[in-house]
Amino acid sequence: MTRPEKLGFSSERLAKLDRFLETRYIETGRLPGAQVQIVRRGELVHEAVLGLADRERGKPVATDTVFRIYSMTKPITSIAFMMLVEEGLVALDDPVAKFIPEWKNLGVFAAGVTPNFMTTPPTRPMQMVDLLRHTSGLTYGFQNRTNVDAAYRRLKIGGTTGDGDMQAFVNHLAKLPLEFSPGEAWNYSVSTDVLGVLIERISGQPFQAFLQQRIFDPLGMTDTGFHVREDQQPRFAACYNATPAGGLDLQDDPETSPYLNAPDFHSGGGGLVSTAKDYMAFCRMLGAGGVLNGQRLIAPKTLKLMASNHLPGGQDLTKLSRSLFSEATNAGVGFGLGFAVTFDPVAAMLTSSPGEYYWGGAASTAFWIDPLEDIQVVFMTQVLPSSTYPIRRELRTLVYSALMEP
Repeated sequence: MTRPEKLGFSSERLAKLDRFLETRYIETGRLPGAQVQIVRRGELVHEAVLGLADRERGKPVATDTVFRIYSMTKPITSIAFMMLVEEGLVALDDPVAKFIPEWKNLGVFAAGVTPNFMTTPPTRPMQMVDLLRHTSGLTYGFQNRTNVDAAYRRLKIGGTTGDGDMQAFVNHLAKLPLEFSPGEAWNYSVSTDVLGVLIERISGQPFQAFLQQRIFDPLGMTDTGFHVREDQQPRFAACYNATPAGGLDLQDDPETSPYLNAPDFHSGGGGLVSTAKDYMAFCRMLGAGGVLNGQRLIAPKTLKLMASNHLPGGQDLTKLSRSLFSEATNAGVGFGLGFAVTFDPVAAMLTSSPGEYYWGGAASTAFWIDPLEDIQVVFMTQVLPSSTYPIRRELRTLVYSALMEP
């Protein structure tokens, strides 16, 4: 690990980050444990490994603890899809029905409940770009907002370790209407799971094999996959639900978890497990413009396109979102091709840089890439839901308050 001062950080202030996590979250029982990695200019500046990975068995978090990363799967899937775009096999403005003809006649919800939905034709077909930026009209059942959300729950659409394969997923969605015409709004959804289906159909490879060959092997991500291998099981963290009183209830026991078995459905939107080291390798690749250790995954121009705001009219999430992420804290935050993008830190009221891009997972994990400062940060823990505590905003404040030489 490089001395922080050589990379513009204050060791004393980074120590405050660790104390903050210890006193605010670990000692109070709000989080079982946590791991933070900060990289600048390709070198590890700081790593904190705190608390317990498994409270029931007293296992501490270790540098190689395996975590459920849930929606931090989405940027990996998005990069994989853009590799196919670079190869000329698909274009961002291609209609999704070109490769998923089962969806040729999808309509937009007008009224009714399953199976008697009334629909109207969309104003335009769903395009690939809609899946990458979540303007597809698809949804997630857990949003509990509309009759379409309820239909997703009944059909169990959107799970990360559930039954059914890629074809069953496509067939279920073919029966349901869209929430809105593609491009008209932003709605967090199973769109990235659909990208996994498309990667499989366009490449001719199983989705999981494509990720292994094209991303995990080149980057040395040996602990990342869609299930926990037998050799990883002793390092697999428990996952917890936050309680209203500020405590934790066991949500997924690592010794009986469904992640111990290979799934039938490989969720491009939330199915991966990984380690901080592995995910940081992915982030370092992004921070270096698409290359790491001589292995180029994607071109700098493609990555720049992905990390730009693609919301129609240059709007932010507070204006275009129909559901989640419409809060005031997302002012000045748009969405690119697989990540959220901060284009106005002043509006976001957050210490950050214009052009920073990021995302997180349901169990409160997070990462961000700051191209201006050449900083990558990965944060791991296992507490559902991710909205319980403002830990992600607090981390940004603490990391940037330790940066002395921008």
